[in-house]
Amino acid sequence: MCAIFHRQENQQSFQETPLDRSKRLVLFSSFLLFVLFITSDSQSQIDDATRKLSHDIFQQLIEINSTDSVGNVTTASEAMAQRFRDAGFAEADLQILGPNDKDRKKNLVVRLHGNGKHKPILLIGHLDVVEAHREDWTTDPFQFVEKDGFYYGRGTQDMKSGDAIMATTLIRFKKEGYIPDRDIILALTADEEGGKSNGVDWLVKNHRKLIDAEFVFNHDGGGILSDHGKPVMMTVDATEKLYADFQLSVTNPGGHSSLPRPDNAIYALANALVRLQNFQFPFELNEVTRTYYERMAKVETSDRAADMKGILKTPPDGAAVARLSKDPIDNSTIHTTCVATRLNAGHANNALPQRAEANVNCRILPGHSAEEVRQELIKIFDDPKGVDTKITVRYVDSFGNISDSASDRKSLPPPPLSRDVFGPLEKITSELWPGIPVIPEMATGASDGVYTMGAGIPTYGIAGIAIDRDDIRAHGRDERLGVESYYKGVDFYYRYLKAVTSE
Repeated sequence: MCAIFHRQENQQSFQETPLDRSKRLVLFSSFLLFVLFITSDSQSQIDDATRKLSHDIFQQLIEINSTDSVGNVTTASEAMAQRFRDAGFAEADLQILGPNDKDRKKNLVVRLHGNGKHKPILLIGHLDVVEAHREDWTTDPFQFVEKDGFYYGRGTQDMKSGDAIMATTLIRFKKEGYIPDRDIILALTADEEGGKSNGVDWLVKNHRKLIDAEFVFNHDGGGILSDHGKPVMMTVDATEKLYADFQLSVTNPGGHSSLPRPDNAIYALANALVRLQNFQFPFELNEVTRTYYERMAKVETSDRAADMKGILKTPPDGAAVARLSKDPIDNSTIHTTCVATRLNAGHANNALPQRAEANVNCRILPGHSAEEVRQELIKIFDDPKGVDTKITVRYVDSFGNISDSASDRKSLPPPPLSRDVFGPLEKITSELWPGIPVIPEMATGASDGVYTMGAGIPTYGIAGIAIDRDDIRAHGRDERLGVESYYKGVDFYYRYLKAVTSE
């Protein structure tokens, strides 16, 4: 439009008539309306009532302690069930169930009925959160605190924000009388972060009909990755690493602390962990991560883009691999990782330790098994000089059982990149975050998607929450989420889910 006016203003012979002026004003008004439409469409569009509803649900969930040690997932499930009752959901469409009727680990399954033209879609999200101690935080982790443009509390990132967004979306659909082209099922579940009653696994094994679907959206994955507040890309978790815990242990006769010995169990374990700290698993790309870096190289800064192109070469550029490995996200994307997460040693202040133990948590690249990594750890901890006591490496399963061997199970292959999923995603992303790419990626963590994928249901990690790459605080101290990032995530999910379930 500016170019048109510029050309006209430089044509000295041009004489504007009343008709010309009228046409120009109409054209200019149309242009302003177009600009306002584009501007408004890229902003959060939720109304005050939706903002309050989503805020109140988010706060309610944060302030329900749902840790494995002392928390109660059932309380959260019942609170959300009441929200759905109040919105008009029939009792028959609300199921609170779990492996034990008196348990604090019950799950909530909600069904919004559609017209049945297509097989249902399943939304999953876990209600439990990682342990958090008040003395470690600057705020109470189980109080919903707003300060400096952020919401603080355990679960703000992982993943009560997602639970609140999904619940808000279904309540909005119900209140406005929206009839999707398929049933939408929401399962809010227990024990994704630990414990012995994983809700998704239990539902798949015991109530498959209740949650059976054409595909699954897992809000515990994907989302907008930003850099200093600037959106960089919309990611979709298309595959994930394999989770495995290993117990390292050293035993010793011990003795009186006044008579130290060179074969101290704590020292032996500490030396082994230093060897682990200095070890790096081999660089490796798979179909998803290679596609991820091919697309990221087109939008990243020049230095990072050059390194991404470098690791895609055959053979890969070793210097580029080393530079990218300094970034925690890139490092975990291109390597299997193992890290010490817990320590336990000794039995008295005045005695030499008879036992020292550590937990090592590994996130294993697709194509490799937990037993393969256990054997690698044994090699890492083998002391060639024979100075340290032998380190025993045992596998710890999800129920806490310890064994001398691990599973040979490997990560499942990624689901197809369905246009029914990615078409609407690209459309809504372009509306809310113009110009950023939609990129499938490998989740560096683990999620409940492993159970739905294992059951043969294609599963995609999709969310609309933006988190800065240097402010990922899930599982950490002072976990927080940007206030406006949350509300834009509310807007995104409503638009996206409606787009997926509309003809």
